[in-house]
Amino acid sequence: MGVSLRTPRLVLREWCEGDAEPFAEMSADHAVMQYLVPFADRAAMDAWVAAARAHWLERGFGQWVVELPGDAPFIGVVGLSNVRFALPFAPAVEAAWRLARPYWGNGYAYEAARAAIDDGFGRLGLGEIVAFTVPANQASRRVMEKLGMTHDPTEDFDFEHPRLPRGHPLRCHVLYRLRRPALGP
Repeated sequence: MGVSLRTPRLVLREWCEGDAEPFAEMSADHAVMQYLVPFADRAAMDAWVAAARAHWLERGFGQWVVELPGDAPFIGVVGLSNVRFALPFAPAVEAAWRLARPYWGNGYAYEAARAAIDDGFGRLGLGEIVAFTVPANQASRRVMEKLGMTHDPTEDFDFEHPRLPRGHPLRCHVLYRLRRPALGP
């Protein structure tokens, strides 16, 4: 049986075969992708989904599909994954979220990310979880701060992406960190 999480309003579950289509629809929305490197084509989106599913199979955690029970079987993806790139703070586990636009502004990103992070510190026994985004992504930065993550400007970095030229605004990133809370006395 797969791993899933339930929050007061959401279900976070592993991927199913039918999830690639709503993921592609969400990822084709320019507002959703404003602060993310856009996919080159549908094949690249499908490869992202395949990699997310493989991460689950290999590591026992990853990006969950988020459902709003009784309303929508797919509102986005939220979860944890190993940082795949050679970044100054790697190896690390990253918390990330991407929701379809109709579900913005309801606290779903925070609620789902909180559940994923709690699972990471609890079930997975992680000592630290990071998150990063471009400086202009104030909505995600607010979620990071609400989660209790801290930002040290000396750790901000330039992400050398092969499809982004030097100086592109999506290359500069801010890094946030959250350490596992200390257990009682």
